[in-house]
Amino acid sequence: MPGRNSVTHALYMDVHVPAAITAGLRQRGIDVLTCQEDGTIRLTDEEVLARATNLGRVLFTRDEDFLQIAGRWQTDQQAFFGVIYCHQLSAGIGQIINDLALISDVLGAEELGCGVVYLPL
Repeated sequence: MPGRNSVTHALYMDVHVPAAITAGLRQRGIDVLTCQEDGTIRLTDEEVLARATNLGRVLFTRDEDFLQIAGRWQTDQQAFFGVIYCHQLSAGIGQIINDLALISDVLGAEELGCGVVYLPL
């Protein structure tokens, strides 16, 4: 069902995201790229967010450090493509997949650009 309204966002998965989440999203037709696949596992968190932005992808992470980086970039008016954050203990894999698929399918760039979305929804 992704792409019903041509809004679907490509996602960039932080190194700490379980492979089961990536696999579940791909089964739903979501465009996902992981840090491991992109060869960026040794980059700093700021470099990872910059890489996601350069690729036009929304970063999904379970690492709180990205919240501080996003906040600082918002204050400095430094553009980024968006961050979706989920605390490691706040949602199961199935719920995360459902929430990310929904976000990818319905939120436009104006809702995600330079913003932070928290899961679970």
